[in-house]
Amino acid sequence: MPGPGDGGTTPDGAPSGRALDDVFRPRAARWVTVVLAALVAVATVLLLVLLPGTGLVGLGVGDRLGIGLLGAAIVWFCWRQATVSATPTPEGLRVRNLATTRTVPWAQIVWVRFGEGRPWVQLDLDDGDTLAVMGVQRADGELAQREARRLATLVASRTRTARDD
Repeated sequence: MPGPGDGGTTPDGAPSGRALDDVFRPRAARWVTVVLAALVAVATVLLLVLLPGTGLVGLGVGDRLGIGLLGAAIVWFCWRQATVSATPTPEGLRVRNLATTRTVPWAQIVWVRFGEGRPWVQLDLDDGDTLAVMGVQRADGELAQREARRLATLVASRTRTARDD
């Protein structure tokens, strides 16, 4: 009998290509930002090596430092974008977005949304707040739809109580 992760089905009957508690990561955004980071790193090094040195028309140490810092900042930003994810843990869902990382206990997640017009999954929390989950992005097309269903199934299985019908 197939189980989660081997092409079977999830508890709600939805097809699964991954284990229910695998990490959620975007595909398209990760590849684009990794390639962009590599290009920026190479371009920064080339600029620093090939631009003329100090002199009347050359770049000074401050200019070179600025170029290097700007290149490093862009590469860091791309790295941060490439590493967005949502990681299921026994305690809750650890959501790593572009600027923040937050662990939400399973009991606090009320609903998983991924309606039309949303660029990524959104969690409705029991305090009325919402949390974007950039680890599942609409740019991934059908994969994103499957991952959103998998996340909703995971949340339902982790928040089930004896009182649930």
